[in-house]
Amino acid sequence: MTDSLHQQAEPSSNQPDDNELGRALLVGVLGGVLSAVGYVIYRRLPDEQRERLHEQVRTAVSARINDLRQNFNL
Repeated sequence: MTDSLHQQAEPSSNQPDDNELGRALLVGVLGGVLSAVGYVIYRRLPDEQRERLHEQVRTAVSARINDLRQNFNL
């Protein structure tokens, strides 16, 4: 009987401990807050700045796609 109690008291090696779960939750909440703040800032930008931002994103994505195509010989 003491063996079964002892086994239940030990945390399993494949289960994350409370610290890791707390950190993951904190990172998720902070990510959500930062995303919301970024969206609010983006929505308040003038149209010309939004267009410049869109162009920069298109250029970065296009460059990344070209890099991946070269790496995988597509």
